[in-house]
Amino acid sequence: MAVNPPAHLSPRKKPIQARATATLEAIFEATIQVLLVDGPRRLTTTRVAERAGVSVGTLYQYFPHKQALFYALNEHYLEALAGKIEDACRAHHGRPIRQMVEALVTTYWQAKTERPDVTRALYRSVAEIDNEQVIEGFAHHVDAVTAAMFASASDAAFTDLQTVNLTLLSVIFGTVRSVFERNPPDAQSRAVHGQLVLMCLSYLNSVRAVGGQ
Repeated sequence: MAVNPPAHLSPRKKPIQARATATLEAIFEATIQVLLVDGPRRLTTTRVAERAGVSVGTLYQYFPHKQALFYALNEHYLEALAGKIEDACRAHHGRPIRQMVEALVTTYWQAKTERPDVTRALYRSVAEIDNEQVIEGFAHHVDAVTAAMFASASDAAFTDLQTVNLTLLSVIFGTVRSVFERNPPDAQSRAVHGQLVLMCLSYLNSVRAVGGQ
């Protein structure tokens, strides 16, 4: 999912050694915590550095300002999310579409809800940055791996797979975000999860090519 961020949002350097990677992870985690407490406008790099247990100079080795930090945080999260979706898709190549849909919906659902603090922090941070390129990179990555999975389905084929795949992902992503923002009780959330799987399966069954099994 490699993308080139806008020049003013580019990190000053990338971590190479394990220790540097751990430092960066600490900075990202601290950014999430400060975002939740202070919001994006009141967040400062000094506050993030204090929370991460690093010097401001160390933070500035990577990020020249907080907008670059926000961009990197979103990129880091979306790369991890795309990786989870890719792993699930690869594990379900050649399987029936029911198993594919259940895996795709569940993977995305869990990624968005297992750490709601991260999701909320990211929603707050995007107002401060131009993250169009990182979103585009994420979309291309996910489109490719999900389309490849559905193309391998053992019990269905699709004439216009690109459109079908885009429609399906839009429904899944939009529904999960809506449920997250509404924050319903757990029982209702689980019920919606099941209904989303059913809705996606019904759609795929209605648009698969004539003659598909």
